[in-house]
Amino acid sequence: MILSVISFLFIILICVIVHEFGHYLTALWCGVKVHEFSFGMGPVLWQRQGRKNKWSVRAFPVGGFVRLAGMGEENEGESLLPGESFQEKSAWKRLIVLAAGAFNNILLVVVLATVLLMSRGVMDLSVSEVGALMPGFPAAEAGLRRGDVIERVGGVGVRDWEEMTRAIRSQAAAREKLELTVRRGSRQLTLTMGTKAEKAGEPPLIGIQPAIRKLPLNRALRGSLAWTFRMSLAMLQGLKEMLVHPARVDVSGPVGIAAMAGQAASAGFFSLLSFLAVISLNLGIINLLPFPALDGGHILFVLVEMITGRNMSLELEGKIHFIGFMILFALIVIVTWQDVLKLF
Repeated sequence: MILSVISFLFIILICVIVHEFGHYLTALWCGVKVHEFSFGMGPVLWQRQGRKNKWSVRAFPVGGFVRLAGMGEENEGESLLPGESFQEKSAWKRLIVLAAGAFNNILLVVVLATVLLMSRGVMDLSVSEVGALMPGFPAAEAGLRRGDVIERVGGVGVRDWEEMTRAIRSQAAAREKLELTVRRGSRQLTLTMGTKAEKAGEPPLIGIQPAIRKLPLNRALRGSLAWTFRMSLAMLQGLKEMLVHPARVDVSGPVGIAAMAGQAASAGFFSLLSFLAVISLNLGIINLLPFPALDGGHILFVLVEMITGRNMSLELEGKIHFIGFMILFALIVIVTWQDVLKLF
């Protein structure tokens, strides 16, 4: 329980600060006055007036915000010079400020994935090299070793992990024992072994895992960009499925995310970083959706202004975003309640 809470706070802290610093830094770069940078929502627990703006920590660690001048959120006594308002900036500058939070979240994903590929590595499925042996399975009992390269399964030559797996499964269905031709250094060996399923009804295994390769920076960066793109498409597909068939999609709120964060932390620091990358990507993608109160909703209003040449009144836009916020808040409450019910 304690590990889940600490892991959840760690992930939310990193994701929120990275996101809000995107808005904060680009706002300063564009000459927009920043009134406050806050981690958390609700009542203020701590605040300090800095040289440029106020810094604060609030009671509920489920988000954060950067309060910009000219967005209808001025407090009494806050000064504003001509040209410092967000609304006075060009549409392009406003788009940059609004999109920077989600961009930072996605950039964090690329950085984390690159670090993981360089330090932890990735399964190499382009070869049939044994990376690890599963205890209690036929491969370990037959004398197969880490680093062995499987060249033939029965009379079938194999070049990569997929071909080897397919050959093992097809031959296991027809015979009790498999004959593997293995290259170990400069020697070629023949080993005979059976197969074993982890559970009834599952595919037969000999009990080996692929080799892990740590990638150099250039390959790790390419791999992380490709992974981030594929995951983004998968998340968008999941959002589409949630809208079309909501009953089929299991959505987790803060309680569910905290439980998964605890599980990731229990598996090790690298697993926690992987989970952080997934949550950061989710935050970035969701914030770009064109829904009121989200960054994507604000971006939509700016795009409409650019196309039509007409500004919507701040009062009306504020009301629309407030309605969107209340809808999102209600959804969070519902999902959180469902998470709590799953605990019992």
